[in-house]
Amino acid sequence: MGGNQTWITQVTLLGFQVDPALEGFLCGLFSVFYTFTLLGNGIILGIICLDPRLHTPMYFFLSHLAIVDMSYASNNVPKMLANLMNQRRTISFVPCLMQTFLYLAFAHIECLILVVMSYDRYVAICHPLHYAVIMSWRVCTILATVSWVFSFLLALVHLVLILRLPFCGPHEVNHFFCEILSVLKLACADTRLNQLCIFAACVFVLVGPLCCVLVSYTRILLAILRIQSGEGRRKAFSTCSSHLCVVGLFFGSAIVMYMAPQSRHPEEQQKILSLFYSLFNPMLNPLIYSLRNTEVKGALRRALRKERPI
Repeated sequence: MGGNQTWITQVTLLGFQVDPALEGFLCGLFSVFYTFTLLGNGIILGIICLDPRLHTPMYFFLSHLAIVDMSYASNNVPKMLANLMNQRRTISFVPCLMQTFLYLAFAHIECLILVVMSYDRYVAICHPLHYAVIMSWRVCTILATVSWVFSFLLALVHLVLILRLPFCGPHEVNHFFCEILSVLKLACADTRLNQLCIFAACVFVLVGPLCCVLVSYTRILLAILRIQSGEGRRKAFSTCSSHLCVVGLFFGSAIVMYMAPQSRHPEEQQKILSLFYSLFNPMLNPLIYSLRNTEVKGALRRALRKERPI
């Protein structure tokens, strides 16, 4: 490594710089949100696994989304809660980099899973007669596996580019977790290659997938408008609108965070944006899918009544 040694052994996460009384309130509030995130996504995952009626491609990908949301929140939120309760807010540099790596990996996976879900809905609505062939279990397994493997490899590229840098201070990360842009500010070397890689990754896993989602749902909307049955049109629109809510929340906040000029978003605003897609979005996903999806609500009622599905 020679001159590229990492000099920092630990850093301080500044977190939300607010009054101590407000810190206690935020800790309680975020703890409730985190509990709901784990509970909601856990219930979604559980009923999908237990109810054979939900063993379809759409719910197969939804189960992956639930796993990603729980992992995504668990990577960032526990340390944030610990820092809100403790004045000593340090984290060793190696765990900090691991947090950055996992944060990027889970963010990439969520983007790709949302795209695959939009493709699944497109095939189901626009090509219903060929749905079983196009979205076979072999295809679904390949799509899910590729999404996970590619996401971790792309996050590994970011990690390798970070490790090549010398870090000599300051020892403070002005964030509530080791977010990549905040970590790069600790480097005492040129980070333009890292910034270029981040921008390219955003184009590839944010802008590109978002365009694919928009194209899919444009085709879906046209197909829904051609449905003669009012009940069929309502059911198709209800299923797709829940997915669009999730897509809008996740992609919107992420694009504003990483593709808008940084000068337009002071650091405190960046923390709020990061909090939105690190905690609020994973918490809202199961609420959106359960409240707007009759099949999930039916499976939940059957599970509560301990009825065996026929």
